[in-house]
Parts: sequence; structure tokens; C-alpha cells
Amino acid sequence: MARKSACCRLSTLEVLLIVLFLLMTAISVGLVTVFVLHFNSQTHETPDEPIPSVKPERNPYLIGVGRADCTGPVADVPLMGYANPSQIAGGIHTRLFSRAFIVDDGSKRVVFVSADIGMVSQRLRLEVLKELQVKYGDLYREDNVMLSGTHTHSGPGGYFQYTLFMIASQGYYKPSIQAIVNGIVKSVDAAHRNIKPGRIFVNKGVVADSNLNRSPHSYMNNPEEERNRYKTTTDEQIVTLKFTDLDGDGLGVLSWFAVHPVSMNYTNRMVSSDNLGHASYLFEQDKNLGSLPGQGPFVAAFATGNSGDASPNVRGPHCVNTGEKCDFVNSSCPVGGSRLCMAFGPGNDMFESTRIIAENVYKEAKELYGGAQQELRGSVHAAHQWVNMTDVTVQLNSTHTVKTCRPALGHSFAAGTIDGGGDLNFTQGTTEGDPFWDGIRDLILGPPSKEIQECHNPKPILFSTGEMNWPLPWHPEIVDVQIITIGSVALVAMPGEVTTMAGRRIREAVRQELEVDGAFSSPDVVITGLCNTYTHYTTTYEEYQVQRYEGASTIYGPHTLSAYVQNFRGLAKAIAQGKTAELPKGPEPPFFTGSGLISLIPPIPVDKAPENATFGQVLEQVNPVYKVGEVASVTFVAGNPRNSGDMRDRTYITVEKFHTSTGAWSVVHTDASWETRFYWIKGSDKQSNATVEWHIPRSAEAGVYRIRHFGHYKKGFIVPVTAYEGSSDEFRVTKSFYY
Repeated sequence: MARKSACCRLSTLEVLLIVLFLLMTAISVGLVTVFVLHFNSQTHETPDEPIPSVKPERNPYLIGVGRADCTGPVADVPLMGYANPSQIAGGIHTRLFSRAFIVDDGSKRVVFVSADIGMVSQRLRLEVLKELQVKYGDLYREDNVMLSGTHTHSGPGGYFQYTLFMIASQGYYKPSIQAIVNGIVKSVDAAHRNIKPGRIFVNKGVVADSNLNRSPHSYMNNPEEERNRYKTTTDEQIVTLKFTDLDGDGLGVLSWFAVHPVSMNYTNRMVSSDNLGHASYLFEQDKNLGSLPGQGPFVAAFATGNSGDASPNVRGPHCVNTGEKCDFVNSSCPVGGSRLCMAFGPGNDMFESTRIIAENVYKEAKELYGGAQQELRGSVHAAHQWVNMTDVTVQLNSTHTVKTCRPALGHSFAAGTIDGGGDLNFTQGTTEGDPFWDGIRDLILGPPSKEIQECHNPKPILFSTGEMNWPLPWHPEIVDVQIITIGSVALVAMPGEVTTMAGRRIREAVRQELEVDGAFSSPDVVITGLCNTYTHYTTTYEEYQVQRYEGASTIYGPHTLSAYVQNFRGLAKAIAQGKTAELPKGPEPPFFTGSGLISLIPPIPVDKAPENATFGQVLEQVNPVYKVGEVASVTFVAGNPRNSGDMRDRTYITVEKFHTSTGAWSVVHTDASWETRFYWIKGSDKQSNATVEWHIPRSAEAGVYRIRHFGHYKKGFIVPVTAYEGSSDEFRVTKSFYY
């Protein structure tokens, strides 16, 4: 089956129904928040770690780390990333977490947050900043708080305020955004409470065989002299920060690696943190021995870098109908076009691929963490501006200036990528329009203006979003640009996805400005993507000319990268000269309210159990005995998971072990565990089932186990929801391996 386009592509149905969508009124949706099951966090000592041999400076950093669940609704809500209208959430593969890191040099403070979500939207950032302002006043602000999404394509959508993104996720859905906002704020709260004197070390390495350039034709259009400076067409470098207390005991780790979290493909219906989230899971489970996922003091975050053209599907693209390689220029097949050109790997299925990429990243980060000796010293800084990206004049040289454009998406945007080709007859790399689709666009939305077409040349415009403002603007105009520095490490916040070479150019420009007059010595500049505002892609000028998916999705025109380079140079210069307070704040972004925030997500329907059955009753029972390596499975009569309200820090399922010595059961896995899968399956006549799988690891102890499910059902629209629970029969696990 063909995968859908990697980010926010509109399907045929969505294109044809845009008018209908825009005429609909907002649906007010309310969820009843109820308790289901709560696990108290357990604190465990981290393993002993070597005490660094070099003593810290007299005034060490103050460091705080924190983690919180930010998992939103796991049923009946579109997953954000592939923009596939049929990819509606129906369960949990792994939970989503927000991880916060606070660093204070004694006079200034910065916060970096990595959240297991598709991207940080402008609306999300504004709501988080409002909540932090209520709690902490001016301590945490837009200039010193950096929010980054890992870019998993398997997290709930519904947290955007611009029309195009609302279309892609069936509107603005309050329960989705509240879960993320509350999770991010709670992670900052935890980091704030845990602040203590500590030390930070930086280390760098290489993660091989874990990312592939999915648009090599675009990359090869960059100047040969520039390409010759680099050994690879993707950034294989991983940068790792190690946080310890003054005794050398680990507090956390923060890493950046350039890879798309699309190992879980569009056929997945479960909420999942994908490859980078699983790398965090592996590191935290290693350090927080004995803790359930999401618990324990050690915090490990893996953020994405300049990953706009970096795919985890390293076996590369092939035509699924013939097995032959796809066309190099257009990523299409002789029969089936772009729809049948797909990249796979490295595993045999999406779960194995996710695990392999995650393990590769985790293992290298762990080695770098253990060997980190370069200590960060010096002040922290923060520089931020809001910029109207539709009207930036860039001075290319002493005589030549260029400008950015009002937003627009090109035809190749609808073609998708090798991580998921589109279903329509669009092709990557096209610089000509299609009369059929242009005609439909002109009839429904109106043609793009001559000004927009000329500004975006050679992009053939599919959607002139900068000229579309109903019910709300379709794309943002005001964008955050931000840099924070911790000692010699500079974090550059990209408001979207940046390609490999575009990221390299930004890094080089920022490095040059920081080194002027010796302000910074050999700084490590890190691109961190999907930050603060989502604006699709940023390519180089040369890549833009090719108009593959990434270029067609560079919404501010061919000089978008030059504008960002100019803006980031200004921020870096202000940091180097100690003049960040003199930076103009820029025009503040809008915060939309009212009926323009449309939602097409229906109210939660009434639940119905099968005749002569009750909610929580087992429909398909477990086997009496399983070997490690096998899958224990049980199916329950279930209610809609949305009836359970806010389920952060709780679970829909448990795997429990019986202890004969005490006669008690203990929880060994929850729905946050990699080993479990919670499938919610909507049936007919308002009935639904929940199937729980436990993929029994080889590390599982032999003994007696059971699987439990917790939920709520609704008998009527005005009747309060009712809690239920169900349990499988007891079953035995043996240590005889299954091969």
C-alpha cells in the first residue's frame, strides 16, 4: 500500500470538499474528565557514574530536568503528519512525553523543551507561554523558552490555528491542545522544582546507516564546491549534552540527530513517539532501573536536527509493483507514478524499523554520554524576534537585494515523498502546472495573483495560501526566530523543517557571527527543528529550483533560507556583542478566538455493548501458557477512549505479575511500554472492542501474569460516563525461547 505524503498533504477528498469545509460552523465539543487509574511516581537512585576528574568552576550552572506525559486523545482524532484522512487514532503504541531542561548561569536562565509531537504550532507556543506567565511571571518568556517537536507523525492533531493545518487535522480540537500544553507546562514545573547546581558536558559522534537523503536530485543541484566539503548527503553527526550534579551523578541527556520520525508509516493507527521517542525510552529505562516508563528522575530527550530531507527508510525507494528502483529525478514508477514509489527499512515492518533506528541513535548517544569530557563553561544567552516572513528584504551583496513572498504551496507538495507518495497524478520535480487541478483550484479557491506567481517562480502554485484568509489565514505570516546559547553551544530554533544543506548554511553563518572578535571560541552550533511555529520547509535556493516536495513546501519563496540566515546572523551578532536587550521585538503574532477555530471532530458517540455482554468483558481470551518472544493477546468489550477524558499519567492497560510470596500483583507494563500495544477498534452499531497485545520480551521473568483494561463508557448524551475494568485469565510465561 502506498504511504501518504510526509507532512500536511491534502488528499483528493480534502481538495474537493474545501468549500464545504469552509461553510460549516464550528462544532463545540466537550469531554468529561474522569479518573481511571493512577500510578504514583516512584523515585529511584540512578546507577553510580564516574565523578569527572576536572573540578567545576567556582560558580556552576543551576540545572533542572523534568518530564511529563503529553498524550492527548487516542481515539477518533486524526494523527498529525501524513495528513491522511483515514489515519484516525485508535489506540496507543507508546505514550508521548514532554521533556524540559533548564539552565541558569546565576543571572540568566534558558529553557529547552522537546515534546513527542509532530511539530510545535504557533497556537501551542502562545498558549504555553500564557500558562508559564500566569505561574512564573516574567521568569519564562518568549525569548528564553524554546519549544521543539520531535516530529513523530503518530501524535494527535488539532492544535493549530491556521486554516490549512486545521483542514489537515479536522480542525482545532481543545482536548488535543490542552493535553500538550498541560504536559509541556508540567515538565517545566518539574524542571523548575528540581533545579540544583550541576555541570554540563558536550560530546559529538556519528550515527551511521540511520538516515538517507530522500531528495538526492535536489541536493545535487547545490554547488559542487559546497557539496565537496561534506562526506555525506545527510548529517550523520549526533550532538549530545550530558547533565550531572556536582558529584557527577547523571541528571539527564539531550541529543540532536537529523532523521524524520516516519518509521511508523501511515498505516499505523496507534499514538506513537516513533524512532526518536523510542530512543528516549531506551535511555530512560536504562538509567531509571525498575521504574515504569515515564517515571524515574533521569530525563533523556532526542530532538531532531536539519532533517527535512533525511529519511529513516534507509533501504531506499523502490516501485512496489515491480521491485525496481524509482525514477531518480521524480521519484515515480513507470506504472503507478509517485504513489507506488516507496522507501522501506531497515526492518521488515514499521515496528522493527522504529526499533532499529532508535537503538542506533540511543547506543551512540549512550557511548557519547559515558565518554563526555568537554565541559561547557560560561554564560547562557537568549535572543528572540518575531519576523514577518512574508516581507523580508535580504541584502545578498552590495548591489543586489531580494524579498520573501506571501505563502504558497507548489504542485509537488501534493506529490508527497518517498516516505509516502500522493494518490493523485502529481509528480515531484515539476515546474509546470496541471490544467486539470489548476482549473479545480481556480473554481473553488480562485487563481493565484500574478504577484504571487512571479515571486515564487519557478514554483507552479497549487494553493496561494497567502491570499486565503477565510475563516482564518491559511498560513502564518509572523514567525519566531530564536537562538539560545549554553557556554559554547548555540541552539538555533528552526520554525519548521530545514534540509541538510540549508541547515549547514545556517550553522556556518551563526558560527561566523559568534566568533567575531573572539566572543566565542569554536562554538558548536546545533540546528533544532520543528520549533515554536510550523512553516513547512526551508530549502536552499538551488534546491528550490528543482521543485521536489521540499522546495514546493518552502512557503515563503526561493529566498526563504537567505531571509532566515540574515535573521539568525542578527541574533548571533547581538549575543556576541552582548546587545540582546537592544533587539527589536518585532510584530507579535495573532491569537485567534471565536468561530474561526473550526472543528470537524464529531461529539463522542454513545457506547453500546453486545447483547448479553458488559463493558470490560473478555471476548477473546489469552492462552494458558506463552513462551518469551511470543505475543499474549486479549480482546475486551470497550467504550470509546475519549470518554475517559484526560488520561495523562494514567493508563488504559496493565500487564501484571503475581508474586506467590506476598499473594499480590505488581504492574510490570503500562500502555507507555514498548512491549504493549493497545488497539481500539470501532465496530458497527456503536460497539467497539479493545485488543491488548503483550509482546513478551526475552527479559521477562517466568511466572503467572494477567492483562487488565480500564476505560469508561457512555450510555446517553446527557448521562454521566461510567468507569469499567476488565481482566484476562491468569496465564503462565515460561523461559523457553520462541524462535
